[in-house]
Amino acid sequence: MSRLRPAALLISAALLSGCASMGQQGSTAVDDTHHVSAAAQAALSAEQTLHGVSTTAPANEDKLPAVALSEEIFYKLLTAEIAFQRGSWQGAYVTLYSLAQQTRDPRIARRSAEIALAAKQSGEALAAVRLWRDLAPNSNEATQYYLGFMVMNNNLAEIQEVFADKLKSADSKQAGIIMLQAQRLLSRARDKNAAFTTLETLLEPYKDSADAHMALAQGAYTRGDNKRATTEAQAVLKSKPDSQLAILTIAQASSQPEAAKALAAFLAKNPGARDVRLAYASILIDLKQLDAATHEFEQLSREKPDDINNIYTLGVLAMERNHSQEAEKYFLQYLRAQESKAGEERDPTTALVNLSRIAAERKDYKAAQEWLSQVESYDGRNTAWFNVQVRRAFLYAKEGKQDEALNFLRSIKATSEAEQVQLVQSEAQLLRDAGKADQAKAVLEEGIKQQPNNPDLLYDFAMLAESQKELDRMEASLRKVIELAPNSQHAYNALGYSFADRNVRLDEAVTLIEKANQIAPDDPFILDSLGWVNFRLSKFPEAEQALRRAYQMRPDAEIAVHLGEVLWTMGQKDNAKKIWRDAQQKDPDNLTLKETLDRLKVKP
Repeated sequence: MSRLRPAALLISAALLSGCASMGQQGSTAVDDTHHVSAAAQAALSAEQTLHGVSTTAPANEDKLPAVALSEEIFYKLLTAEIAFQRGSWQGAYVTLYSLAQQTRDPRIARRSAEIALAAKQSGEALAAVRLWRDLAPNSNEATQYYLGFMVMNNNLAEIQEVFADKLKSADSKQAGIIMLQAQRLLSRARDKNAAFTTLETLLEPYKDSADAHMALAQGAYTRGDNKRATTEAQAVLKSKPDSQLAILTIAQASSQPEAAKALAAFLAKNPGARDVRLAYASILIDLKQLDAATHEFEQLSREKPDDINNIYTLGVLAMERNHSQEAEKYFLQYLRAQESKAGEERDPTTALVNLSRIAAERKDYKAAQEWLSQVESYDGRNTAWFNVQVRRAFLYAKEGKQDEALNFLRSIKATSEAEQVQLVQSEAQLLRDAGKADQAKAVLEEGIKQQPNNPDLLYDFAMLAESQKELDRMEASLRKVIELAPNSQHAYNALGYSFADRNVRLDEAVTLIEKANQIAPDDPFILDSLGWVNFRLSKFPEAEQALRRAYQMRPDAEIAVHLGEVLWTMGQKDNAKKIWRDAQQKDPDNLTLKETLDRLKVKP
């Protein structure tokens, strides 16, 4: 039977997701809620290794039957494969299923299961998998597929029985892995509560073991019972105070500040816990504690200097902290590290883009272009390539090469409707920035002719019409955007702000801006509009509250102008002047600021 043709398993995604890996390294079945799931999975793998758990197939492999490859068997195998290739799955399946029963060869049963799965015939597939498992009771692969079907059918009792048998015959090192594998499989059941009850019943004989507590902790977290998850994980730490998986589970079940505190305390006692440190550093980023996060990633990098992911992260953190030279150093180091990893396919695009941004910030546009020119298309697989080319066009414009910018942009080939829209928007923006508003409007009008119901083009046209005081056309375009995209907060906000800024139709302005705020409650520019319309309505405390929140979230010059005028009107003139001075330092050429100071006759 050695000439039986191997075939790839054609199986639905649902079944694959339901199969537990019985003979491979386990992984936790948790959601990436607090940036610790990847670390938790790595910790689980590490704990398996530390405890000497074998992840290979057991030594007692099933023996194949002593059946000679007769002409009859060979003929049936061959005709079954030909029938399947010609689209007749039924004939192929029946032939191979019958042949498997006759020869007692599990490989033929496996092939009949493959054919049924390829034909999406779950009933026949289950029958073949049952036969396969009967013929090869020690086969981890057969058990995987069998358990996958049990999950799909919500047959929790059968799952419990299979794992109970495995636990009875497992040694102490294997038992913990089997428990976590059972938890992982049960977490995919439709009835989460029943699945957890099944897990509890399965683990009842081992309830005092740390491994059982760990599986229950993961199961409770998956079910959404954070309190139980924490209690079970704490029980693990009592007997295994260095368990990374336990502390990571506690972190997953906690708020981010609490998780950070717990992980920091664990690291103080276990400084070599790399997975925990990675999770801790990730949480610090979410908490905007960038200096502390940088310190942790520097520690990780010292421990493993060739980890290019850490190098890249340090570069991003340096950029976020406005340490451009430091960021540049890390991104260059990242590119060198990539080049040194021969034979590994890696995409340097993000590092090249960041290096270009750093160069552009110091107005070295030639260097910025050179970095972006190194981004390759990778035969269409690099989805960032198109955006990089558009960015290159704008860099030409920043150099004052307007014609070259437009020609370069027009040379870019769009491969989708979305990319075509982006090209139209970009060309209009380049023309507008060059002071050619009429040409920009013509480009947008032509784009709208081609795609009359595209909200993005209509919105850009509305903003351009407003700048040219064509207020009726602006309003008509924005109302059409709202009709086409009812959740477009920018359209509601733009129309409402236009009314508020002109001090007209303030009731409708409030309605529009509040609608925008409902859709995107943390958008600082919408909060700015809300503050400004309240100012127009003489609701000064409400205006100040909204504008202060907006300015705290984004210290933009336009927001500063509005907040300053509200404070000036309320008599807080020193505070107003301070905010205006700060705005002047950040954006000395801001036209709105100049007009406001001239109108109020103020010298900040």
